Amino acid sequence: MTAMLYRRATMLAAATLMLGACSPDKPQFRSIDVTGADYARDFKLADHNGQQRTLADFRGKVVVIFFGFAQCPDVCPTAMAELAEVKRLLGADAGKLQGLFITLDPERDTPEVLKAYMGNFDPAFLALRPEAQELPDLAKHFKIFYKKNEGKTAGSYTLDHTAASYVFDPQGRVRLYTRHGMGPAALSEDLKILLKGA
Repeated sequence: MTAMLYRRATMLAAATLMLGACSPDKPQFRSIDVTGADYARDFKLADHNGQQRTLADFRGKVVVIFFGFAQCPDVCPTAMAELAEVKRLLGADAGKLQGLFITLDPERDTPEVLKAYMGNFDPAFLALRPEAQELPDLAKHFKIFYKKNEGKTAGSYTLDHTAASYVFDPQGRVRLYTRHGMGPAALSEDLKILLKGA
């Protein structure tokens, strides 16, 4: 092999290695990959038992967070029921999923109401309750839209809100954004990928 051919072969091999290093095989998620996002990073909120919680409390588990309210007629209970089904589909890894429901309605969603609400889905799921004055900043940090729609009486209002979930990996990093209606099978496959260390 001539010196010129050797140099070309060496340069080609180096370029191939560099391309491989720059574009590693990314996991193929069904959800939207938001790895490295500078939002939705953490929270400090009381759960329905009165215990202060942060993401660090759930290290070693995948965490799925959904924002909603207990009097939500359709989207919220559907999302939480689907998350309970996702847990079932994880089989032996079911204990490595932590479902969290963050209320957008702290006015009506007392700890007692939230505890009863979570009991409809899975006893290990937790509801988190921000104080009313904390809610705007929390929603902004998680890029969650919500709007109060007045009802016929003071307590009969409803809320329009973002219908999606955030997924955090076992190290507590935000990784995925899942739209409502994705279905439990697809989400469970994404969570299995994260549990494998992707």
